[in-house]
Amino acid sequence: MRRRLVIVGAGPRGTGLLERIAANAPELYAGQGLDIHLVDPCPPGAGRIWRAAQSPLLWMNSHAEDVTMFTDETVRMAGPVREGPTLHEWAGLDGRTFADRQLQGRYLRWVYDRAVADLPADVVVHHHPRRALRISGPRDGRQQVWLEGRPRPLSADAVILALGHLDAELDSEQAKLAAYADTHGLLHLPPDFTADTDLSPIEAGEPVLVRGFGLAFVDLMVLLTEGRGGRYEGDAYLPSGREPVLYVGSRRGVPYHSKIGYDWTGERPPLPRFFGPAEVDALLARPAGFDFRRDVWPLVAKELGFAHYHRLFTDHPERTAVAYADFEEKYAAARTRDEIRALVAGAVPDPADRLDLAALDRPLDGVRHASHEEFQDGLRAYVEADLSRRHDPRHSPDLAVFLALLSVYGQLIRLGGVGPWWHGFFSYLASGPPGPRLRQLLALSRAGVVKFVGADMTVTAEDGVFRAASATVPGFRVEARALVEARLPEPTVGRARDGLLRALHADGAAETPDGLLRVDPADGRILDGAGRPHPRRFALGPYTDGRTPGAFTRPRTGGPAFRQNDATARAALVLLREAACRTAA
Repeated sequence: MRRRLVIVGAGPRGTGLLERIAANAPELYAGQGLDIHLVDPCPPGAGRIWRAAQSPLLWMNSHAEDVTMFTDETVRMAGPVREGPTLHEWAGLDGRTFADRQLQGRYLRWVYDRAVADLPADVVVHHHPRRALRISGPRDGRQQVWLEGRPRPLSADAVILALGHLDAELDSEQAKLAAYADTHGLLHLPPDFTADTDLSPIEAGEPVLVRGFGLAFVDLMVLLTEGRGGRYEGDAYLPSGREPVLYVGSRRGVPYHSKIGYDWTGERPPLPRFFGPAEVDALLARPAGFDFRRDVWPLVAKELGFAHYHRLFTDHPERTAVAYADFEEKYAAARTRDEIRALVAGAVPDPADRLDLAALDRPLDGVRHASHEEFQDGLRAYVEADLSRRHDPRHSPDLAVFLALLSVYGQLIRLGGVGPWWHGFFSYLASGPPGPRLRQLLALSRAGVVKFVGADMTVTAEDGVFRAASATVPGFRVEARALVEARLPEPTVGRARDGLLRALHADGAAETPDGLLRVDPADGRILDGAGRPHPRRFALGPYTDGRTPGAFTRPRTGGPAFRQNDATARAALVLLREAACRTAA
């Protein structure tokens, strides 16, 4: 009897998993026959986010040379390394290009086709362009995966969920705003994937409140400007006349930091140093558990600071006042934030060379402007300074911090359930827009198409309109008939529109206090309320507490998603092999 594996989700995660199955099958599952059923209404490889049917104006936010779907020797995994081309090598692009998402989708399809071709001859892949609705079956027996529009379920020895980003039901605040919009003839666009949002109801010239200043906002900005016929000439934006006026704000009130625009040279910081496997083991061994802010964040902050100052002292010693060996010894011995602050103050003369994570996270805290116009000038100056710094190798400690962020994320996966704040902080510092997008933002601001609202932007619905305000500009208010929530839906189990996840939750799958699906960090098995891993059900992706920075990554950075894919693929193959052996016996 041939074994069956069902993988729900055929985008980058499912594709990466398939690549790892192909790599590990010769060792763990040879010559026994296997049917792999991929369930996804979107095309295999590209999936929903990277599909061809989207605007060619939308870019990736990574250089083409920083995107790979293949493992290398830096990935700590049990399976074999199978190297392959990066996006820029495969496409023949300049490595510093920001490719459009359609091209990335074609790359992902090629990776998928290669993975299928690399499978053993007796392993067959079947794609079902449908949605999975629910999973049934006993813990110790075959699982049944029910598909939309199909009366009979797929029977499976193991099921892996690789769902990627998901739609979500509105939270209580969004539901109230949506209801108010319906009652008063307003437009409320909730969190969504911007490429999927119908923007046609937004009218030319009208003010639009936009809450969110990350990558979803950048997509919105592009589609409502260039997407409506506007164009850039040098540093100027030439409107088409079809653009609305976007009033944008957020919790921080500033856009995500620009992608760094130079390459690493010289010695890398030896990471991990203060937050590695030993520290994670100690946290996991605590009988009473741990608190992220109290117990984990100080270790993370020290790790990021170590990377920053290692680079500053080794590459820019003229900007330091003591010998690095002395500084490193005292830094390692420092136990509190105040001790580190005092040490740095005496060793690094220029405050601009010091790492201040609190100021980075909330740059507008305490900042006040006398007028809306003054704030526009101030925020443009902030963006210009960020662009200058992120493209100047004299500030290469920023790149060292980026490398430390990747290292930290790889360790945090083992802890699980660290909450959404960390993911947002990581994205803000390490996963921001390409520099050219921020230059376009500046041009749009000068043209009056984008206007900045400020930090901790509040939105109220009253008197038949939406109103926005921020303490950054005391007394300023702006009203509009349209409100766009420019951010992705929160990937919580309880509010996911995906019926499969809701059914799993109802069936006893556990969730974290932040609403993420709990999984075993060792191999991705889904945990129940008692902490027991399901023997036949696995899950990978942003809706789990094992979430990673992304399904693909920069070459030679350890790729935590690749490590997860390998561990889950190997666990599933062992499970399938044991099932085949029991049948044979």
